[in-house]
Amino acid sequence: MKTCPHQKENLADCNCSYEPCSRKGLCCECIAYHRKNRQLPACFFSPDAEQTYNRSIEKFISIYK
Repeated sequence: MKTCPHQKENLADCNCSYEPCSRKGLCCECIAYHRKNRQLPACFFSPDAEQTYNRSIEKFISIYK
């Protein structure tokens, strides 16, 4: 993993509750990972929705219709 000069600031806004995640605060890596898996990052979801770990695009659309 690369380092990011903004990682500390990014962590203040990161609501990812998946503890072993190595991409916390590394937004560009997080977005690339989730995009590859046809998902959205945790920060696109409310805290309640994020904790389901269903990061699918379909779930996002169903919540915000």
